[in-house]
Amino acid sequence: MTSAPFPTPWLTCPRPNPRARLRLFCFPYAGGSTMIYRQWQDALPAEVELCPVQLPGRAARLREAPFTRVEPLVAACAEALGPYLDKPFAFFGHSMGATIGFELARWLRRHGGPQPRILFVSGRRAPQLPDTLPHTYDLPDADFIADLRRLNGTPTEVLEHPEMMALLLPLLRADFELIQTYSYTPEPPLSCPIAAFGGVEDEEGSGPFLEAWREQTTGGFSLQLFPGDHFFLHTARAPLLEALSRRLHESLRTAA
Repeated sequence: MTSAPFPTPWLTCPRPNPRARLRLFCFPYAGGSTMIYRQWQDALPAEVELCPVQLPGRAARLREAPFTRVEPLVAACAEALGPYLDKPFAFFGHSMGATIGFELARWLRRHGGPQPRILFVSGRRAPQLPDTLPHTYDLPDADFIADLRRLNGTPTEVLEHPEMMALLLPLLRADFELIQTYSYTPEPPLSCPIAAFGGVEDEEGSGPFLEAWREQTTGGFSLQLFPGDHFFLHTARAPLLEALSRRLHESLRTAA
């Protein structure tokens, strides 16, 4: 990032673009890092600067303790990203990242900060819906790993590599605790548009669960489903990025 007043470990930018008209901040799913989004820049509009957010506890921030509650993480994100909100921006988050992006937009509103041009929520049920799934973050290792295998988001070679799992389990448990202990507090709807994405085979992130995000905005809502399960953002990456780019183009046109 070259146009903000200081560097920060919270952000990576694969291709800094001081002339960009909009920044896209991307938040990861549980256990994920900025690597999720490393190949997205080429598929996005040239006027968009891709800014994946690196949360503590992963990659270059491995030695930092990961957050286990949404509220302090969002406050820390707001402080770290504040200097980079000096031009129009959008938030994209998948699963856990959708909750982070949503709550960050609300935090900024409560504190008189700028609002995203558009909020993209992916693979995550609307926050006002009750979460009926049991907590898994405190399960014994064998049961926790079995649940990870069921979710289909961790490569089999990683799940079957004891040394890698020993490094990854504390982060995964922290992220699962963060999202499984999240408690929604009602507030007025956001004024920015919300675009929801889901996988047709994802029971928790499709259909009515995503449609309910409509209640969280007065600025327009859209919903699009893609082939795949909870991790469709990998298996259906091309059509997802096409849809994302189309919405970003629309946002740039309305900002002109």
